[in-house]
Amino acid sequence: MPHHPGLYSPIRLILYSLFNDVMIMEELKKKLNLLCSKMEGLRKTLRIEIKSARIKELQTIMAESAFWADPKSAAVVLEELKEIKCDVDSWAALNHRLIELGELISLKDDSLEREIEGELTKCAEEVDFLRLQLLFSDKFDNCNAILEINSGAGGTEACDWASMLFRMYFRWSENKKFKFKILNEVKGEEAGLKNITFIITGPRAYGLIKSEVGVHRLVRISPFDSNKRRHTSFASVDVIPEIKEDIEIEIQPEELKIDTYRASGAGGQHVNVTDSAVRITHLPTNIVVCSQNERSQHQNKHTAMKILKSKLYKLKEEENRQEMEKISGNKQKIEWGSQIRSYVLHPYLMVKDHRTSAEMGDAWGVLDGKLDKFIYSYLDFLAESKADDFSL
Repeated sequence: MPHHPGLYSPIRLILYSLFNDVMIMEELKKKLNLLCSKMEGLRKTLRIEIKSARIKELQTIMAESAFWADPKSAAVVLEELKEIKCDVDSWAALNHRLIELGELISLKDDSLEREIEGELTKCAEEVDFLRLQLLFSDKFDNCNAILEINSGAGGTEACDWASMLFRMYFRWSENKKFKFKILNEVKGEEAGLKNITFIITGPRAYGLIKSEVGVHRLVRISPFDSNKRRHTSFASVDVIPEIKEDIEIEIQPEELKIDTYRASGAGGQHVNVTDSAVRITHLPTNIVVCSQNERSQHQNKHTAMKILKSKLYKLKEEENRQEMEKISGNKQKIEWGSQIRSYVLHPYLMVKDHRTSAEMGDAWGVLDGKLDKFIYSYLDFLAESKADDFSL
């Protein structure tokens, strides 16, 4: 019988089509497995089993006849149930959809490929959204952020390091399309900055940048040392949320010491010839806030009071939980041994976060604003820590 190669082309097409379908299904299966792995991580972080047990306990309490006799206690129980149930229900609903998608993939029906792929895309978005909700679940995470950088041990070196950190956060804000405004600055005697306060405005600004609170350490060959020796410098970063002006904070006039002085920064042509800058000291807590870059003394006083209220509000909140340092500022000495992150520029390039062990060899890239790896590593670390603290 003569050989006709064309006779087998339909068979080849069928085999190719079957092979292609198998490969598509395998790819969909990989995507599903990746999502399931992420969901397993969220299950552990959210402590789903513990919270599910707690829901049953709370529902038992609510079923008691005397439950509504104390409205305040009832409200506390309802609030706890609502919060926990939201986590459990969101996770369970999404997990159920992934199980159903796994069953569809196991059917190996190529007519379902587009439907499965579309659902996997939706589920991936919802998994990421659930993770974001977990990472940005604190009360003030959606607020704007007020940052303060102070140079520490190291003299001119430390002042220069403070200005490098300031540039790093400016570049990070710029990359995020966030607004950036300097509120107050004190320059170093020879170079750099002794202190600078600025505000970053944008979605989840505080939720993101709160990871930067603490002491930052720099190791490099000093540009100020004629002998080109290696120096270690320190600077502290404090971050507080910009809290709305309607917050209830009682400040008595006699608790404030208000000083005015001649500003040295931007603010208009009159800024250097009038006492437009304002420094407010809250005597009971010894908190000092300054503003000099607005156009008038009145505006600077308004800005300074807003910062003071934010600091006092967070101080009050954190004192109640005995965790003041986490939000209102790291009060450790700005020197060796207390740093949260090290930036090494000599004898090698490396940035390492000492809380999460996250590392990057591109030290200059980090100093140019590439902070997201460290920010999200810390947020993951924080979410896991919160989950570990959850108890019945």
